[in-house]
Order: sequence, then C-alpha cells, then structure tokens
Amino acid sequence: MTVIRRRRVLQSALAAAVLGASGLAGAGAVAGASRGGYFRAALGGARGTDSWDARTHSGSFMAAAAQGAVFDTLTEVGADGALRGELATGWRASSDARVWTFDLRPGVRFHNGKPFGAEDVLASLALHRDAASPARPIVAEIDEMRATAPHQVEFTLATGNADFPYLMADYHLLIYPAGQITEAMTRGIGTGLYRVERFEPGRRFIGRRVAEHYKDGRAGWFDGVDFLALNDPQERLEALRSGRVDAIDRLPAAELAALQAEPRFTVQSLAGNQHYGFALRTDLAPFADPHLRQALKAAVDREAMVAEVLHGHGRIGQDSPIGPANPYFAALEPQAFDPERARWHLAQAGHEGAVLPMLVSEAAFDGAGRAAELYRDSAAQAGITLDLRVLPSDTQWPRDSAGFRAGGWSGRATEDWAFSTVLTEGAPWNATRGGSGRFGQLLREARAEFDSARRAELYAEMQRLSRDEGGLILPMYANHLQAHSARIATPARVGAMRAMDDSRMAERWWMA
Repeated sequence: MTVIRRRRVLQSALAAAVLGASGLAGAGAVAGASRGGYFRAALGGARGTDSWDARTHSGSFMAAAAQGAVFDTLTEVGADGALRGELATGWRASSDARVWTFDLRPGVRFHNGKPFGAEDVLASLALHRDAASPARPIVAEIDEMRATAPHQVEFTLATGNADFPYLMADYHLLIYPAGQITEAMTRGIGTGLYRVERFEPGRRFIGRRVAEHYKDGRAGWFDGVDFLALNDPQERLEALRSGRVDAIDRLPAAELAALQAEPRFTVQSLAGNQHYGFALRTDLAPFADPHLRQALKAAVDREAMVAEVLHGHGRIGQDSPIGPANPYFAALEPQAFDPERARWHLAQAGHEGAVLPMLVSEAAFDGAGRAAELYRDSAAQAGITLDLRVLPSDTQWPRDSAGFRAGGWSGRATEDWAFSTVLTEGAPWNATRGGSGRFGQLLREARAEFDSARRAELYAEMQRLSRDEGGLILPMYANHLQAHSARIATPARVGAMRAMDDSRMAERWWMA
C-alpha cells in the first residue's frame, strides 16, 4: 500500500472514530488455505531469560511465539496495514477522541477454560503501568479504564488520541486471565490459536492448535508449530537448507541471491519501517552537545552502508523512526556524508581529535559489526576516532548505559505509536533520552489532531527535529529478509511491519 493510500485509509479510520462507527470484526476466509501439518521455523532474537511476561519481550522469537501464537491483543494490524479486531469486535470514540469504548468478543475462553471478559483486559493493561514496560508510554496516557458491561470496556485518555485503537495492537499488550496472571506468565495461558506444549527459554517453543477457536476458517492452519531459537544467522540458514526447519527470519543479506537461485526456497525481501543504525545518549556528555551530534551525523557514509551491509535490500535512512511505510512519512533529504562539515561541527563542540567508544553487537542487527567498521572508516576522514567495543551476540549487553551504541528497531504502523515507543521522554525504549521540549509538544498536538493535512505538518516537523537535532543516527531502512521452503504457502500479501508476516506466520501461513 502506498503512503498516500495508507494516509487515506487512516483518514477514513479517524472519521469513523469521530462518528462513533465500529471497528472491523476481522478478516474473512483466505483463498487456498487448508488445515494440517506442522510448521517449523528457526528464529533469532531469543534469550535465556525469555518468559511469557510480555513486559520483557523485545526480540522476534517471543513476538512470534506470544502474540503470533499463544496470546491475543484487542486489535490487530493486518498485512495491508488496515486495523481489525482481535479480542475486540468494535470500537468507537467521543468527538474529541478522548473516551474510547471497545466491545469485546463473547464466547472466547483461555486455554485453561476461563471465559474471557472485560476484567481480563483491565488487569492485563494495568500491568504496563510498570516503569520497565516498553508499553508504559501507551498505558500512561489512560487516565481511567473501567468495565461498562461484561464484554465492554471504556478508556478515558489524558488527551485525545485518534490512533488509540492501533496502539492496542502492540505486541506487549497481551491479554491474560485476571486473577491468574502469574500462572499464565509461567505456563503460557492465553486465548491464541496455539496452546503451549513445550517451552524452553532461549531454545524452543512447541505449540499445539486449539480446537474450536474463534478464528477457525480464517487463520491458524497448522496442527502445530515448532520454533527453534537460533541467534546465529548462519545457523538459521543451514537449518533451512538442511530441511531441519521450513522457514527462517533475518536472512543474511549477503546470502540472499544464492538462496534465491535455489528453486526449493522462496525468499522475501519486504520493505517496511525497520531501521538500523546508532543511538547517542543526549543526556550524557559529550553527546549532549548538539554540535557533536551533528558532526557524527555528517561523518557517516549512508550509501556505503546500504550497499555493503544491506546489499541493496533497503534504502538510505534519515535519522527518524518514521519509515516509508508510515502514512505521514516525510521524504526529507538525509544528512549527507560531509567530512568537512563534520570537522566544523567537531571544532564548534571543542572535540577535535575525539576518541569515542561505541558499543557494538550483532544482537543489535545482523551486520552491525560491518556497519560499525564502515562508520569508523568514514568518521576517521572527519578526524573522529570510533573505538569499537564488540560484544558477542549472545551476551546480555548493557544497552541502556551505553552513551553510543548500535541499534536496530522494528517500525510501527502509525507515527504516534513509533514516536511514543522510542522518542517519548521517559519511555523505557528511548535509547537517546530525547523527546522533551518542542518535540514533546508536537507529539501531544498531533496525537489529538483529526485534520490530515495538519497532522502531516506536525509529523514532518518532528521528523526534521529528529534528523537535525536528535540522538538517532539511522543510515538505513532495512528490508525484512526471510525465506521459507516449498512446503509452505503464504498469502499474496505478507505483512512487513515486523519480520515474518508481522510475527504472525503461525497464524497466516499454511502447508503447500
């Protein structure tokens, strides 16, 4: 879907909210899909500390196992970017988008037999008032939430938010059974298409299809799923080639062409909003100096990174978490590689001959080591020495305490969702510690704005501020690179908000 078309879809959704219309109840039947078989996938992003507590989820493995198989959220963003209901069947808003009412799906049961209702939604969302939850910026905007009926909840927000139903699709906002949340987080008890049969943190998840599920005939085609945690990209590739698994995520860009030449595999290179690069802590010296940040932005050769790290499977980034698939993406001119300009800013900051330590790990993104080497080489032309401190990919590295580090981020379906997650002041995933002042004011104004033209202006200014003044250095928008064997079939359109069909391949794919 083009940016213009997505913007029109969002405009229609906003208009529907103002008028009090219901949300979509769900997708219809999928042509060609059929039940049966076991799906095996090798995925990265796993950790030995993984659990069913969504407040801890950050990697692709648990996103696919949790939201993609075992649990549900209130809403779901489809592969086409359109919003539809999951545990919610409809939603409507007050005229100022401050009070939202969600109708909940009746007749749903958790895997332990407990009926689903409004109390489960309230208890589950309340978990994210925890300061450490990545979804805290979303839930913090809710002033009050209450059950207005056994299958209806009402949210009163601090300020109007036209995108609120989209935020309820965040993969951290899983719905647990109220009064049994500790047990549900221990055993993996949700309302999703697959119940937990086996779970070894950081190693493996096996799920068995639930009988008589509310999505029958529309999703959940496999009898069972088996996810192997393989953080090494070469191990994932070998698992696919050997037939040990049917699909892999995060295919190494350098291997894509060779795998594509093998007829027994289908390779997907999907453009979304995923972005790779580096984060500067703007609250720490020396990165609090805007001249030093400008020097570092001008010292990176973005074209070289797209060519050598992504092998062309992506595009040049512009130092903002808003990507080409977002409806209000502003096609700004990226910062150019300009060693002389970098030297000038360096002098203004009083950091000539600077030696700056940078924390690097392949856990950030595949190719992070090579990207850091390219950055080191280009920065040297501007008189900046980058001291690369490389950690193993399986190390729990101190990302939050690092002043300068590599980082990779998935995109989000809307601008408010993206900015709230990674650039809101106080957000746990705000790696730069920015987002205050003018930027925060713009975010709050855009959140409650219904006029699409005005929204575009506000979000464009925020993207310019992020590019020109922020602590994100994002040279690359990276395609999602993944592959599956001929045993697997997929819909004609595969979601690209996150890897592996928005982490929902267990739900959306089937045996060929």
